[in-house]
Amino acid sequence: MKTIPTGSRRTFLKATAAATAGVLLPGAMLAAPAESITIVGPKPGYSPQVGTLVSMLAWVRPAVTRPVKGITQANLDVLFDANANSIGALLLHLAATESYYQMNTFDGMKWDSWSDLVKQKWDPAMNLGEAGRKIIKGHDLDFYLNILKETREKSLAEFKKRDDAWLMAVDEKWFWGPTNNYCKWFHVCEHESHHAGQIDLLLKRLPGAKPDAG
Repeated sequence: MKTIPTGSRRTFLKATAAATAGVLLPGAMLAAPAESITIVGPKPGYSPQVGTLVSMLAWVRPAVTRPVKGITQANLDVLFDANANSIGALLLHLAATESYYQMNTFDGMKWDSWSDLVKQKWDPAMNLGEAGRKIIKGHDLDFYLNILKETREKSLAEFKKRDDAWLMAVDEKWFWGPTNNYCKWFHVCEHESHHAGQIDLLLKRLPGAKPDAG
């Protein structure tokens, strides 16, 4: 029997192990890169659990931004009835919500303790309703997308400064009971998913919208 040299033997064993892993775990050798939004889990530059949260936020965002691509200002402002919210208002609502959670979790501010100047900027979008219908209009899509982008970039920068202990820290006096920062930010994530569905419904009702294929 021919003896494999020690160095070559190590290489051979590593290659065999890798090949075996590929057989036992189909697709294991073709895993998507860590920066892909289809990989939910830790991300470079963040602590493990914070990175996992960041990956979930990244997954949801295209569900909001992709469907509105190319939408006109007129359609961003459409109100279907006296109680409706426009698509533009809903986009700004997402940025307002994220901004308020930034102030609460990153800056340690009690909810609604921010300045009147901040409330003037964000409350119409945060609360929607009549104020939102009167104020939030006349903007093109880039206006909303840029605000969403700037708001998210701030969140990501702040997440990089924090660790898993911060994420798990509990706010004992939160509205619905003791709640950690992970839950608060997961709420931001699922809240965005909720309104993505609402925006999708409104898009399908716009004048000239194409009917569903199936």
